[in-house]
Amino acid sequence: MSFPKGNLNESEQVVLDLRPHWWFFMPQVVVLVIIIAVGILSLVFGLPGLAQLFVAALILAALAWFAFRYVVWTTTRFVITSDRLINRTGVLRREGIEIPLERVNTVFFKQTIFERMIGMGDLEIESAGEQGAQRVSNIASPLAVQNEIYTQMEGNENRKFDRIGSTGAPTLSIPEQIEKLAELHRQGVLSDAEFQASKAELLGRL
Repeated sequence: MSFPKGNLNESEQVVLDLRPHWWFFMPQVVVLVIIIAVGILSLVFGLPGLAQLFVAALILAALAWFAFRYVVWTTTRFVITSDRLINRTGVLRREGIEIPLERVNTVFFKQTIFERMIGMGDLEIESAGEQGAQRVSNIASPLAVQNEIYTQMEGNENRKFDRIGSTGAPTLSIPEQIEKLAELHRQGVLSDAEFQASKAELLGRL
């Protein structure tokens, strides 16, 4: 399920919508496989019925543990948009933090040798907010995610300057600029040569 569009600001776009790496499920998968193998062996060797019921209960418990882990996985997401970073976790008790891109200072990534082999790692995001550094664990391809955050930070900064430029003072027309030059010339700020050179340059743009 993708990030709800109703949670986005006007003109905001989702760039990456990430959930934890598949290694997130590994403890539950290992336990489930072992218990299923024990259950198969109990049938093969004809263990007493009580023992088989016990193994069946263990299998159900392992399946329930895996199902709960899956629900946690589906409700844990790290989202990069064109405006902010969003990290949300929790099944019943929800937690989340949103960091505007302009408040992000530095993004670090950490990987052990094994994590590099399976393409997983952690991100640590330092921001100007009260929360300080935020860690996001079990991220797939953390280096690529780090680069994408910096790309979006740069794009957000460029859009901010574009908005400032579009709301700035209107550019003077060439006749108005020549009039300003003439005023500076009369005040003695520009010499005759400077005035004529600047005037000729402006006239050449007509």
